[in-house]
Amino acid sequence: MMSNLFLQHSIPDIHNTLCRGEVSFSDLVETVKSAIEKHEAETFAWVRYDLEKLGADAEQAFQEGKKLGFLSPLSGIPFGVKDIFNTKAFPTEMGSPAWKDFTPGNNARVVDSLLDAGGLVVGKTVTAEFAVHALNETLNPHDPSRTPGTSSSGSVAAVATGMVPFALASQTAGSIVRPASFCGVWGMKPSFGLIPRTGVLKTTDSLDSIGFVAAHGKSLRPILDHTRVKGPDYPFVYKNVDMPGMLPKRTDRPWRVGFVRTHVWDGACNYAKKATKDLAQSISREQGFEVEEVEWHENFHSAHQVHTTIYAKSLAYYFQNEAKAGAHISEIMREMIADGESISIDSFQNALLQQEILSEQLDTLLDRYDMVLSLGTASDAPLRDQTELPDPSLIWTLCHVPSLAAPTFRSPDGLPFGVQFVTRRWKDYLLLQGVEALIDRGILPCGSQTINR
Repeated sequence: MMSNLFLQHSIPDIHNTLCRGEVSFSDLVETVKSAIEKHEAETFAWVRYDLEKLGADAEQAFQEGKKLGFLSPLSGIPFGVKDIFNTKAFPTEMGSPAWKDFTPGNNARVVDSLLDAGGLVVGKTVTAEFAVHALNETLNPHDPSRTPGTSSSGSVAAVATGMVPFALASQTAGSIVRPASFCGVWGMKPSFGLIPRTGVLKTTDSLDSIGFVAAHGKSLRPILDHTRVKGPDYPFVYKNVDMPGMLPKRTDRPWRVGFVRTHVWDGACNYAKKATKDLAQSISREQGFEVEEVEWHENFHSAHQVHTTIYAKSLAYYFQNEAKAGAHISEIMREMIADGESISIDSFQNALLQQEILSEQLDTLLDRYDMVLSLGTASDAPLRDQTELPDPSLIWTLCHVPSLAAPTFRSPDGLPFGVQFVTRRWKDYLLLQGVEALIDRGILPCGSQTINR
């Protein structure tokens, strides 16, 4: 059980072994320590971590569980925190020297939710500068010459190497799905608004989404359960997720699965297109599953430009003070801020209107399906000095739908790349149910891609 513990077993499996006394909280801490000692020097996943504090926190969590007489599903489970989430125990530097050693004095709400559930913070994972585009020091654990995927790369690298079973991440464009694909782990960007953004760096009001990456597909559900808001105090969530009767798919009909070639399909590598089509065919052969190709509307071809307008203008507004710092920000950040400053208020407001229109149109398109399969990334991880090919992540983020990245394939170079499944906004548990069914049938892998070097 102890060898590669987090890579071999889901969080529910680990919880069950804890409850049976087959492993202890200290065993989980030792797994973290061993993996960090083995991989961190060649991965650079962490800004900082505190293993001594982790051990003390684990002992305290064990004593509290012993006193209560039960363990919650996340009791004793270590996790990483992307360095744009506020934490009391660690500075929050947001990938920028301009914020070096900044201590917010509070935890992001989602961090508190995980701590309340018994989770243990290992430390802060490396992020891109202000969670945007500038490549950071984290290396892809499968091939250090390749990009790990920028913004949430530290979280993904920590999970891919078994340092933690999961880590918090965020996505404003493709910053969960892309690094998950390039590093061969699971990722989930829930519906916009399902996980609170309080205490997290803001870059774009209508795009910033909170999510997570995990080593195992069956770990996604308990993480979502303990990070999201719930109940009647959150009327949109309550109406669409928690209200009695809002159950996942009925069992009296087959799964309706769409396969979509979006407007970026033609630019993807042939092996990525073939692998995705082959997966759709494999699903269609499963009893209880029906697959049909989705007719992609020309209306959605503007999605990337709409996203770019909203993103650049928002960065120019929220980082105007940082822009004055000059040498403390990267060239790519300065360029994006300059681009945003050149966008008129009318153009920005029109882009926000287009976002609403596209979201409604996508909701209508997705209504006939339980879930839809698309490209994850358009290739495996490119070299660090090369730009990633466009993928569908931006439109799923723009339109606020849940997206789940599955580490499914290997490229001709032997590197991982994945697919993503999406569904209508607020149907996150339907998406999880469908993906879990494909895991149970062996169509999707249960764990992450093995590091072969």
